[in-house]
Amino acid sequence: MPITELRRTIRVKAESAWLRDFAANVTSQSGEDGIIAKIFDTIGAVNCWCVEFGAWDGKYLSNTWNLRRNKGWRSVLIEGDPARATALAAENQEQDSAATVVQAHVGWAGKDVLDSILAGSGLPANFDLLSIDIDGNDWHVWRALKHYQPRLVVVEFNPSASNDFYFVQDADPAINQGASLLAFCDLAREKGYELAATTAANAFFVVTDEFPKLGIADNSPDAIHAPQSTTELCQGFDGTIFAAGHMMLTWHGIPLDQEDFQVLPRHLRKYPLSLEPES
Repeated sequence: MPITELRRTIRVKAESAWLRDFAANVTSQSGEDGIIAKIFDTIGAVNCWCVEFGAWDGKYLSNTWNLRRNKGWRSVLIEGDPARATALAAENQEQDSAATVVQAHVGWAGKDVLDSILAGSGLPANFDLLSIDIDGNDWHVWRALKHYQPRLVVVEFNPSASNDFYFVQDADPAINQGASLLAFCDLAREKGYELAATTAANAFFVVTDEFPKLGIADNSPDAIHAPQSTTELCQGFDGTIFAAGHMMLTWHGIPLDQEDFQVLPRHLRKYPLSLEPES
């Protein structure tokens, strides 16, 4: 049996990834609440406005609930499901009068772009926090945002891609594949942002003008993020594919086996020279 083992090299720099030390959850999933709080402790909050979608019930795995309920922030909560949006609006009318609930599916064209949905909400153009987590088209939604520049953007990336893997799924509401951290970093630079921190699957981008306040000299993906869910492949001379690392379909809970990666049937897995007919 061949020996396959992925020996990960951690290239994270402590002085670059220092915000991870403040990871803590109130309602967030992987420490986002604590990192968000520390970022605003450092760069300051200008207007205390935040936007989150899909908001679900406004609390479950929310990156804004702590700010809204415990810090008095005003917010726009966007939920695509009509029944959930109605329930969310009713709950927030009683408990959070500073929240505006909008029933909408956020997209990247026409009336579905975030610019159109937020128009008329009273939201400042430089509102403090945007949290994007729609399990797929997050990259396309952020790319389409033109008229607003939130000071901090928290967005979900696909953690199965390495720091060297540029990947963006097709712009299709029927697809849930996501985009890699590298793709988000490139988009962020185009839009005037810098990578400040990551959790397991969320990246934090601070507007470029404010970024120096964080004192991060090297904010390359390797300096800030250590991938733990990647799978690496190599090819044998005979066409056999070998895999190591995260041997699991993460979101389905299905183990992966070496045979799952094979392109050639066994009888064709031979070194090409051995396939040439004898003269």
